Amino acid sequence: MSVLSRYFDDLTSPQVAGLLVDARTPVLLLPVGAIEPHGPHAPLGTDPIISMGMCDRVCDLLADDPEVRPLVLPELPYGVTRCAASFPGAVGISEDTLHALVVEVCRALVDQGLRNVVVVNNHFEPEHVATLRRAVDTLRAERRVRLGYLDLLRRTNVARLTDEFRSGACHGGRYETSLVLADHPALVVDDLRTALPEVAVNLATAMSGGERDFRAMGLERAYCGAPAEATASEGVDTYRVLTELLVSTVRETVAANRVPS
Repeated sequence: MSVLSRYFDDLTSPQVAGLLVDARTPVLLLPVGAIEPHGPHAPLGTDPIISMGMCDRVCDLLADDPEVRPLVLPELPYGVTRCAASFPGAVGISEDTLHALVVEVCRALVDQGLRNVVVVNNHFEPEHVATLRRAVDTLRAERRVRLGYLDLLRRTNVARLTDEFRSGACHGGRYETSLVLADHPALVVDDLRTALPEVAVNLATAMSGGERDFRAMGLERAYCGAPAEATASEGVDTYRVLTELLVSTVRETVAANRVPS
């Protein structure tokens, strides 16, 4: 008997039909992020890379779980990104476009019986996060299902992450660069990274004050934090925490959507 791929788009149509009668509840993970500059050293796709890294680790951790079968949907790499718009490489979409994409993708899955979908996001621009939260509410109202969403900006989740993440100075800094180094070190321009000075700008504070331009906030090279301090080992440790949080979200989503017999 063949082993199913963890990647949803690798499956055949009959294999998807088989998920609906499987003893293990299928949970579809939707990696989300944004294509935008993360300093001169880190890839434009840093956010979706981190989301995909989390999804893969959850699939590893739950590979033999008797209750749930996680699968990874094709990533949605485009998000609402205006802060980095003045730098080459930023590709932003509107709130309405993001909302429509997430809702319509998830609606198509829910309508064929795949009720458990979890959005895995690592782009934290306020309008982007608000749009994902709105998509969760839309699916709940339309289809009476709970769309899973691991909100890493909740205080209880923030408290479990690194000092730099908690400081708010973590765009292309030590936190994110460590995560990229853990999985894709070749994508980090290391000779540049190690020479970059720390930029101590609290993005959360600046954005809450209405700022939406990195240069105006003091991110003249599209990063803040301390990328020179990033290590692959810190990235591995951080992924461990992120994976634990995502597994909890997976189980909570399944419990919330369980149909009474």
